[in-house]
Amino acid sequence: MFALNILDYSPIDEGSTAREALLQTTELAKLAESAGYKRFWVAEHHKVMSVAGSTPEMLMMHLATSTSSIRIGSGGVMLPHYSAYKVAENFRMLEALHPDRIDLGIGRSRSYLKVNQALNGNKQISYDQQIDDLQQYLTDSGELVATPVTETAPELWLLGTGGGSAELAAAKGTAYAYAHFARPAASGVEVVKTYRSSFRPSKLLNEPKVILAVFAVVAETAEEAEEIAKAFDLWLLFVESDMPPPYYPSIETAKARGFSVREQEKVDKNRQRMIIGDAETVKAEIERIAEQFKADEVTIIPNISGAENRMNGIRLLAEAFGLSKS
Repeated sequence: MFALNILDYSPIDEGSTAREALLQTTELAKLAESAGYKRFWVAEHHKVMSVAGSTPEMLMMHLATSTSSIRIGSGGVMLPHYSAYKVAENFRMLEALHPDRIDLGIGRSRSYLKVNQALNGNKQISYDQQIDDLQQYLTDSGELVATPVTETAPELWLLGTGGGSAELAAAKGTAYAYAHFARPAASGVEVVKTYRSSFRPSKLLNEPKVILAVFAVVAETAEEAEEIAKAFDLWLLFVESDMPPPYYPSIETAKARGFSVREQEKVDKNRQRMIIGDAETVKAEIERIAEQFKADEVTIIPNISGAENRMNGIRLLAEAFGLSKS
């Protein structure tokens, strides 16, 4: 049996605010802990006005303090934006205050050019070298020590969707989180196989470990899940547009607006990235994909309209999987 996790974007629902979104993320983390999920991760998005998750480590500190046992992590920190040394210090601080509960998920999505320049001053350091530096700082293997020095280390996960990221994770000896929600093609199975077969142990990890991250829309009934998914369809279209609104659209807005022929084509394509239905239907599909990828864990991304819908979805899924409640 694989473990189940949650990754939350802190969506700002239509008519809501960023503060309310972050408080809703806090309540979602508390629910995930009590329902029996293993990890609760938060994302890093810049210039996406409909989500409040821009600085995962800051939000993680609040979430770790607001919970007691669930692992809290980043999904992920976009390492090319930052100094590896500062990332190590941030996560060592988290680890010092919440030992054996912190996950450091890293990625390399470069976002908008202006965002990149604002975050890192346009420094040109290879991602490969940054990972080496980060591992040295987390294991006290170099001349420069990242403080505070801790007895334990955060779990290091490399996020990706293709062969390049899998090979890098294997070569560096990190755990690997495959973004099925971004690239659900069957070729991903070979990507994960490559990671496992090429894995080299490191100071932080002895054996390969795989998380599979999926978009899931779960509701009491398949019909209700389909209604909720319409707002998800519209949000994805908004995110990919030139002028996205500063909120996550409501179900009512999505139903009233409808889609053009070209938009419907995009919606149909995006639907391949989602699992939609009642809890038992979604559970069966997650089990099928997890077996296909031989995943150790599956991360659910309940990025849907309405805080109550998000809470209800992860509650229903926990019940369907029979997770142990605290």
